[in-house]
Amino acid sequence: MKIKAKSIRPFIGAKVYNTSRQFYKDLGFDEVIISHNMSIFSIENFAFYLQDYYAKDWIDNTMVFLEVENVQMHLNNLKQSGVLEKYERVKCSKVVFNDWGNEFFLHDPSGILWHFGEFNN
Repeated sequence: MKIKAKSIRPFIGAKVYNTSRQFYKDLGFDEVIISHNMSIFSIENFAFYLQDYYAKDWIDNTMVFLEVENVQMHLNNLKQSGVLEKYERVKCSKVVFNDWGNEFFLHDPSGILWHFGEFNN
């Protein structure tokens, strides 16, 4: 069987839904509200669903990898944006250099772990 995919959109949860909504808007994602407890956030052709649902084990084990063109530039922009200081639980690492490429890690206000990565060519 061959799948002709057009997109993939994971579902992630939020401990405090409105705080997470604002966090993702501050990161530069566009929001479309689907219902009182779910929105879709997109940037270019990539999207995910954010839902007003929190299960600690699920949130603590959710990771999302976002490939970017220039990891250091994105980290610098993030640091300059003020987002890291605005949200209590948000944590960010420095760039980690790996054999396959470079990445930094960002925990959202609920604890979702985002990998911002750049693959070697």
